[in-house]
Amino acid sequence: MGLLEFAKKLEPDKKKSPFLHTVYDGFFTFLFTPNTVTRGGVHVRDAMDLKRTMTFVVLALMLPFVFGTYNIGQQHFMAIGQHTGYFEALHLKLVFGLIKIVPIWVVSMVVGLGIEFYFANRKGHGIEEGFLVTGALIPLIMPPDIPLWILTVSIVFAVILGKEAFGGTGMNIWNIALLSRVFVFFAYPTTISGDTVWVAGFDQLAPGAAVDYGWADYLFNGLFNAFGWSTFNDSAHITDAFTGATPLGIAAHAGWHEVTEVYAPSQMWWGVIPGSIGETSKPLILIGALMLIVTGIASWRIMAGMILGAALVALGLNAWGATPFMEVPWYYQFYMGSFFFAMAFMATDPVTGSNTPRGKWIYGFLIGCIGMVIRVLNPAYPEGWMLAILLLNTFVPLIDYLVVQSNITKRLKRA
Repeated sequence: MGLLEFAKKLEPDKKKSPFLHTVYDGFFTFLFTPNTVTRGGVHVRDAMDLKRTMTFVVLALMLPFVFGTYNIGQQHFMAIGQHTGYFEALHLKLVFGLIKIVPIWVVSMVVGLGIEFYFANRKGHGIEEGFLVTGALIPLIMPPDIPLWILTVSIVFAVILGKEAFGGTGMNIWNIALLSRVFVFFAYPTTISGDTVWVAGFDQLAPGAAVDYGWADYLFNGLFNAFGWSTFNDSAHITDAFTGATPLGIAAHAGWHEVTEVYAPSQMWWGVIPGSIGETSKPLILIGALMLIVTGIASWRIMAGMILGAALVALGLNAWGATPFMEVPWYYQFYMGSFFFAMAFMATDPVTGSNTPRGKWIYGFLIGCIGMVIRVLNPAYPEGWMLAILLLNTFVPLIDYLVVQSNITKRLKRA
């Protein structure tokens, strides 16, 4: 009670300082649950309000976030041929990963929440919490060296035109994190596609290119030397044998056999490969997906539908076998790229996803089918889940409408 009373004493006057009161209200309701609830036997009561729902999603993202931080460093040191073992120089890999991911996270939160605060103040209501998850997702679906000004422009575009223009949290029809990514993909494609953007710390990803640690070696090398630990080597260069190509990039041009020449299936499964920051480690993503299913936040029907749709199309492409990519065994399609991340954290967005039980199956199944078709048959873009999810977001109202009308028709016939 002492903390609660202290927090209440800090409350700004709503009329004199509306913006400060909006900010205060957002943090206060994040810390404390409301002390009043709707009364009556017909009302549903649940301890999981919107803030706590968002908090659980952020917690489910923590394992991919931590591993992604490590993998940024691992891929960097693989490129220069130093500390290539998974457990070698963990301090260097984690520090290097944090140097790359923290600015992306800060820009994502500051820009996105700043827009949320502005519109909340203009509308005269409390801060909506929807960007907490979006701000955590955006860093995980971006390359580690993305220019921060491009990231800023993409977030402004996604939040203003994708959400606030529709009325704010709960009113958007497209996934905001994916809108940010698709903006970068179409407006600045060289920063988010190809085989040279997924390994950080170099001006260009080519043999002989020098590392660019900037201020990191000056700040940390003295500390590491004091403990007798390995330090950043600012005279290192990319080795001749290193390739930053992703498994999907290799498969799109040369098939599964060439993929296994570079990456073992176990590497792809555990995630020690180039790729978007949070998408690579499949077991950790699946743990997060299980957390969301157990807490009832994400729909298992959508996830199962996506797996069925992707597997069915991949089997059909295996039977066709017209290109090397089509010959990739269907089950190994799940080892490459961002399928599980898209399934667990993007397609299951409760705002932009289907809301009817049967609609969830249809929605997930179509994402799996269309995403796999885009991945394999589109030579310009060997991945398809972003585009498939945004497309199906558009058709969610129609899917749910048809499901509801079908149920009404069946009940009228029985009546």
